[in-house]
Amino acid sequence: MAHEPGPHTLDAEAVRTWSSLALAALGRAREDIDAINVYPVADADTGTNLYLTAESADRALTEAFAAPPAHVTDGTAGTPSLSEAVRAYAHGALIGARGNSGTILAQLLRGVADVLGAEPAGRDAGPLLASALSKAAEEAYEAVAHPVEGTMLTVAGAAARAAAAAGAAAGAAAATAADVARAAYEGARAALAETPGQLAALGRAGVVDAGGCGLVAVLGALWQALSGQEPAAEPARGRAVPGPRDDRPCAEELGGPAYEVVYLLEAGEEAVGELRATLDGLGDSLVVVGGDRLWNVHVHVDDPGAAVEAGVVAGRPYRIRITHFGDERRLARAPRVQRAVVAVVQGEGLAGLCGEAGATAVLARPGEPPAVPVLLDAIRRAHAREVVLLPGAADLRAAAAAAAEQARADGVRVAVIPTRSAVQGLAALAVHDPDGSFDEDVVAMTAAAGATRYGELAVAERQSFTSAGICQAGDVLGLIDGDVAVIGAGLPETAEAVLARMLGSGGELVTLVLGPEVPDALAARLEAYVQHGHLAVDTVTYRGGRYSAPLLIGVE
Repeated sequence: MAHEPGPHTLDAEAVRTWSSLALAALGRAREDIDAINVYPVADADTGTNLYLTAESADRALTEAFAAPPAHVTDGTAGTPSLSEAVRAYAHGALIGARGNSGTILAQLLRGVADVLGAEPAGRDAGPLLASALSKAAEEAYEAVAHPVEGTMLTVAGAAARAAAAAGAAAGAAAATAADVARAAYEGARAALAETPGQLAALGRAGVVDAGGCGLVAVLGALWQALSGQEPAAEPARGRAVPGPRDDRPCAEELGGPAYEVVYLLEAGEEAVGELRATLDGLGDSLVVVGGDRLWNVHVHVDDPGAAVEAGVVAGRPYRIRITHFGDERRLARAPRVQRAVVAVVQGEGLAGLCGEAGATAVLARPGEPPAVPVLLDAIRRAHAREVVLLPGAADLRAAAAAAAEQARADGVRVAVIPTRSAVQGLAALAVHDPDGSFDEDVVAMTAAAGATRYGELAVAERQSFTSAGICQAGDVLGLIDGDVAVIGAGLPETAEAVLARMLGSGGELVTLVLGPEVPDALAARLEAYVQHGHLAVDTVTYRGGRYSAPLLIGVE
């Protein structure tokens, strides 16, 4: 729940209020900031990236307030300390950072946390905040391989200098945190207005820097959280400076790398240093933020595979996102379609099937279900007025519902069909009618998914108690509608036993989705098994691709 703005001391509650206000401000300004995004790539997503980054930070902070604080030892709930709050806030931004601007914002928050998280005893709040903002700007500049003036970094530096001046000018009476926050905000606004004269791409387009515009919103929220006073004006909107706009693509847009690569990385400091050098040679817009063995890596390259491989050499990359800028630009300029389907699947083969059916696929990995921002981003990228969301797993229902609720706030009509398996999603897609009414389409897809029983084969990793008895490590488990129904020694025999049970209550169509290590011979054996015992039942077989289960079975 958002907190009412009002005067605060520099404490955990102030951080929570700052987060809520910053998220709201970025939400209001998101489309306007997207519209003026021309540097380093005119892909119209800076506002969205900043919003999604702030959303991840806010979610982590909310969780910190919900959990027992580290300094409380009896397990009871309580307010976290300032140190715990700012570190949670910065960590949430780090793991959810999106794009160049979001990655820089994450490092700015980390710099703030590095100072406020130390909580020096007896330090006056104003000078402490000034030190935090100075540290934030310093770390942001260090994180960018080749800093460019006229950007978000320039705005951050100006805010830090204004904050430091306010903290030092108070004399014997130390400046309050609100005084420093206001100075930072006003310094940032003044610097933002100067960015078109510092960066040619901005001057040609007649706009201020989009990332700097977002940072002004964040700093305005900080001042409001500490003072209770609402900033006089929202960040610059639309065409922020007078003059004719040149709609021709700028040189940076035409000549830059084709792909954006972003991933989280678990690695040591030395390995990251080597990674920076490697990525710097592969492309541009390199930003590496983080520390303590967790990093967020962002770079623009022509060879995305090489950028990911460099991460593998350095440590363990995950949550890898590769975006083609041409697709981004086309999406930004294209009109919205009336209706789209977004489906979460495990396996490139399943993603391809969804794509052939006209759906936007979200590729998930075992043990790493997509979070709310990922689902929300997929809904937005579908670029439709109406969206049907197929979560594909029971444990994704809450995230799907949250993403749908946030998308509705953007004016998108969203319906979540509670699919619990990819085969139910395929059944729903088979009856999808994009030309019919939204309500009728959702009802038909929901009915098709609900009429599809689903099975799955998996290999037990350890001895365990199941609803079918005790299994040993290496046993093949046959699940029906989410519960273990069969324990077997081999894949073919267990699959036949599962099919026998599923077809015992009837069916007209069997769908088999084979995992990457499963031979085609198994599909042929199971098709023959179905034909021999159920002459009226048809069988279709697909390849699930990497990360898919050994075998998925659907019976309609």
